[in-house]
Amino acid sequence: MKICMACGMPLNNSDDIGIENETGLFCKHCINEDKSVKGCQEIFDGGVQFFMEAVPNTDKELSERITRKNMNALAYWQGKDPSTNAQDECLKGDQASDEEFQVVLTKLASK
Repeated sequence: MKICMACGMPLNNSDDIGIENETGLFCKHCINEDKSVKGCQEIFDGGVQFFMEAVPNTDKELSERITRKNMNALAYWQGKDPSTNAQDECLKGDQASDEEFQVVLTKLASK
């Protein structure tokens, strides 16, 4: 299955793909009008909003932890040092437990 390098969104349809570059595929939600990849904070904020809307009874704090766990697991964000790159500050902090993450993914899959 193809996924967005920056947010992990499944790219099931060609309409979901925003760009493909040397790094890989990116969804239409993770790119700017000029086809550049959005910054970490903007993608993080979009992920938080997505989980709050898509998964019933998911508050902002849990959505932040879910999004942080998800983004930190993606190769695109690995190796980026938040201490030297301010835009990656959003990836620091508490992450969802494996159990919490699995519960949310199960709820998404049942939609």
